Parts: sequence; C-alpha cells; structure tokens
Amino acid sequence: MKTISSMAAFVAVFAFVASPGWTQTTDDKAKEHADLEKALKDAKVPLQQGLTASAKEGKPISAKYEVEDGKLQLSVYTMKGDNFSEVIVDHKTGKIAKAEPITQGDDLTHAKEQSAAMAKAKRSLGAAASEALKENKGYRAVSVFPTLKDGHPVADVTIVKGNEWKTVSEKLD
Repeated sequence: MKTISSMAAFVAVFAFVASPGWTQTTDDKAKEHADLEKALKDAKVPLQQGLTASAKEGKPISAKYEVEDGKLQLSVYTMKGDNFSEVIVDHKTGKIAKAEPITQGDDLTHAKEQSAAMAKAKRSLGAAASEALKENKGYRAVSVFPTLKDGHPVADVTIVKGNEWKTVSEKLD
C-alpha cells in the first residue's frame, strides 16, 4: 500500500512539473483567450493561408495567432535546411510582413522539436488544420503544432468558435 501511495504522489508531482502550461494560471489562460478572441475579429487571413504564404521562407513547422504587445499577429515557424525562422504573416493581407532567424533559447528548442515531428510527416500542417475544421463546422483554426505521439507525427490544432475553444489531433502520417 505504501508503494502505491508513493507512486501516486510521484505521478501527481510529475504531472504538475511536466505539464507545459503549469506556470500559467486558469485566469491567465482565460485572459489570453479573451484577448485573442477579440483581436481575431480583425483577422481576414485563415491560419492555413498563413502557412502557405510562409512557405516562401521554408517548410512551415508550426503556426499560431497570438496577441503580441497588444497587437494580433500570425506567427509561423519555418525550416530551411538546418535553419529556422519566425515568419510574421500580415493577418489582413496574407503577405509576409517580416522573417527573422531563430537562433537561440526556447524558440530554437521548440523549432527543433517541431521539425523532428515534421520530418516524419506525410501530410502538411495546412491539410491537418483544414481537416480539423471540416470536422468542426463554424470553427476557426488559431494554432497548429506538430508533435510525436507513440512515434507517429500528429498535429494538435487549436480551434475556436465564439468563446468555445478546443484542441483536436490530426494524424500527419
């Protein structure tokens, strides 16, 4: 019985520490969602179009709408050879606003993880996002991130309709 209690405590601590959003409170997440919902009303460009536009800078490996410094932006990470870039796509025109190399920190770590997942993918992120929307009428894709689950590439697509948020997984192989 002691072993089961100890194991349960370990699992609970591990889940808390390993959770990617463990430092963000529910209130922070709710505020982030509310800010993004409001800002998205000005966005004319679907996430999938941003992925297509960013391909001029390399293979898209993730994308998200976010509010940065109080302004909406569509950020797409791309990979060309061993180099990574963050491409900002104008959310009103669909044209590339700027592209900057990713060379260090958490952004580089995330880009490497995403590229490893995309290296095994047979489908594009745009196709995965489109499929998620086809299955969820009336929603809008706000992010798509590839991961490896049990050795298989999967895209986690976050979608929103009004103030209803959900994340769906789409196979990439």
